[in-house]
Amino acid sequence: MSTNRTHSEPDHSLDPADWDAYRRLAHEALDEIIEYLRTVRERPVWQPMPPEVRRCIATPPPWEGVGLEAVYRDFREWVEPYALGNIHPRFWGWVPGSGTAGGIVAELLKAGLNSVPAAFDEIGRTLEQQVVAWMLEVFGLPREGSGIIVSGGSMANFVGLAVARDARVGFDVRARGLGEAPRRPVLYASTETHNSLDKSVQLLGLGLESIRRIPVNDRFEIEVEQLRRAIARDRAAGLAPFAVVGNAGTVNSAAVDDLTALASICREEGLWLHVDGAFGAIAALSPELAPRLTGLEQADSLAFDFHKWLHVQYSAGCTLFRDKSAHREAFTVPASYLTKVERGPGAQDEPSHQFGPELSREAKALKVWMSLREHGLARFGEAARRNCEQARTLAGLVEREPRLELLAPVPLNIVCFHYLPEGTGWSREAVNDCNREVLMRLQEQGIAVPSHTVLNGHFAIRVCITSHRTRREDLELTVREVLRLGRESVAVARASCP
Repeated sequence: MSTNRTHSEPDHSLDPADWDAYRRLAHEALDEIIEYLRTVRERPVWQPMPPEVRRCIATPPPWEGVGLEAVYRDFREWVEPYALGNIHPRFWGWVPGSGTAGGIVAELLKAGLNSVPAAFDEIGRTLEQQVVAWMLEVFGLPREGSGIIVSGGSMANFVGLAVARDARVGFDVRARGLGEAPRRPVLYASTETHNSLDKSVQLLGLGLESIRRIPVNDRFEIEVEQLRRAIARDRAAGLAPFAVVGNAGTVNSAAVDDLTALASICREEGLWLHVDGAFGAIAALSPELAPRLTGLEQADSLAFDFHKWLHVQYSAGCTLFRDKSAHREAFTVPASYLTKVERGPGAQDEPSHQFGPELSREAKALKVWMSLREHGLARFGEAARRNCEQARTLAGLVEREPRLELLAPVPLNIVCFHYLPEGTGWSREAVNDCNREVLMRLQEQGIAVPSHTVLNGHFAIRVCITSHRTRREDLELTVREVLRLGRESVAVARASCP
């Protein structure tokens, strides 16, 4: 029977009525975003969205369409100017990566294919398996291991800890639930560990009280001997230690825990070692930086992001596992409509839904595969090394200024410092308020976007350099502007005093 549409049948699809007009608009949009990227240094890093733009966006549900051309026009006016700014060379807040020009093409192609890895034998899943195989080799994990590409570091940590829970709590938690646990499971992490750990243990039903927060040393690394003592105390109390979370680059200061020591403890105690390497693990690509991550290859699971120091467009994270069977066991749930058949799209040997919590998934592997092949892993390693060198340069600039003070060591790419107001009698609270004001003015004026944290009670201006576009001149400009804004903030504070 013919499947061709008859001439009289109306076209009710969502395809363009005029493909030539669509083509012109699509090319215009691509040209626009390329120019937006090319001229990134000519714009403020970030700017607040005016109230009138928010009002334009806050409309009732659009029951009737306005057409692609009108929506694109609104994008240029309401959306494009008010993005976060993480493509800018002076965006150093939190840890977002910068993306790449090639990534724009990858996203376009990915959207066109609209591929769904899920349970199928299709190219998206094949590319994911290849990318995972590459990363297992990069980080020194067994080639027979496994992994899955997820949305980012938080989900990567969740997936890693879900497998750790099922593999190490000592009873069939999947069948019986944690309410039937003969002993309460507990896990260990330093006080500097990312807050996604808290979210993970809540979602996994473990409860926040199951986390044992281990103090850190003056380099913000976990105190190994205190960890040993905590495990011994919990065993003596009848609890069930099951995992240790190590940090390969903490979010506050990029501290790297002694992963070799943690791996040794985990072997002795029969615990799972999960490493959060959200951005820091990528330092393994640099021959100069890799020794700082010694022990990473001994992890049972490793979480990291492609969209941070590997500059893949958002979003793309990953969890790798030493033991494929433990990984698969945690997420395999039978369903008759997903059983394998001999041929066709349903003939996938290792469907992705058996390795993670999602069935329907974006084909993230395409943009990762394209980017890694376009630039090569060595170039990303060199970019990471250069960022760490820039961080040391910034630390040197800070140390040369009497009014600035470093607040933490600089092991990788994060520099934490604050402004010291001139004169005496400034309380810690007043100094913190001054630095908070400096940070907000730095951001609001579009000069640079560091973020902040609190270290030993001090409000820190936190510069996390992950941009491949950053230059020394950006660092020098920011130091000058911090000094200027610091003086202004002090003048305002003094003027407001009675």
